[in-house]
Amino acid sequence: MFDLGLWLHALALLAVFAAAGWLVSLPISNVSIVDSMWSLMFLLAAGAYGWGQDELGQRALLVLAMVVIWALRLATYITRRNRGHAEDFRYQQIRARNQPGFAVKSLYLVFGLQAVLAWIISLPLLAAVNSAAPLGPLDYAGAALWLIGMVFEAGGDAQLARFKADPANQGKVMDRGLWRYTRHPNYFGDFCVWWGFFLIALAGGGWWSVIGPALMSFLLLKVSGVALLEKDINERRPQYREYVRRTNAFFPGPPREAPATGERRQ
Repeated sequence: MFDLGLWLHALALLAVFAAAGWLVSLPISNVSIVDSMWSLMFLLAAGAYGWGQDELGQRALLVLAMVVIWALRLATYITRRNRGHAEDFRYQQIRARNQPGFAVKSLYLVFGLQAVLAWIISLPLLAAVNSAAPLGPLDYAGAALWLIGMVFEAGGDAQLARFKADPANQGKVMDRGLWRYTRHPNYFGDFCVWWGFFLIALAGGGWWSVIGPALMSFLLLKVSGVALLEKDINERRPQYREYVRRTNAFFPGPPREAPATGERRQ
């Protein structure tokens, strides 16, 4: 069942959380902290949905546990990764394009926007937590898809962190482990996580929540994920072109073989 009041309550909480993050970003002139806040926004929304229930059913408890694991893992990883570093180049570009006055504009261009996106994407969480129907095969399929996503997302992040920590890999392209089969195992993992949440929501009758994973998929593939990260990487890192040629961009698959000597590349 769609509970508009509960959904709007989550929006209010996310707006407060986003404003708090914006205030923290002002003295340090670094809006990259919003990346650490991103998964926590879903945790906050899920908490609001759970708090609004008279009693939490099996589906609600399952989804809330999954959100806690996913959100805390991702927030911890990003915070550790960004600690001691300057503002991410993506946000530096946004800052440069929106001067003067980016300090004020970032409230809605960065923090507010991400809060609204998280609010919309969280719809499967609302549907699942708000359902009292017993668990069924579709719930288990969703949980399995979520687990696959966690393996790719957490595994890909861990493999990349170890690769970057080795000075011998300076300037090299990560093409090992999960990164051998997809150029973005972490994004593919996030994709699976949210479609897993949707399957569980669907089992509870929340077909209308499909907009959440659909929007997340669009962001991962066309906006802030693959498209943005690879926008100019070929120019900045020539070795990446060969990696692109032999490795799937998003969905995992076997690496393509190198062309024979003299073979024309398309």
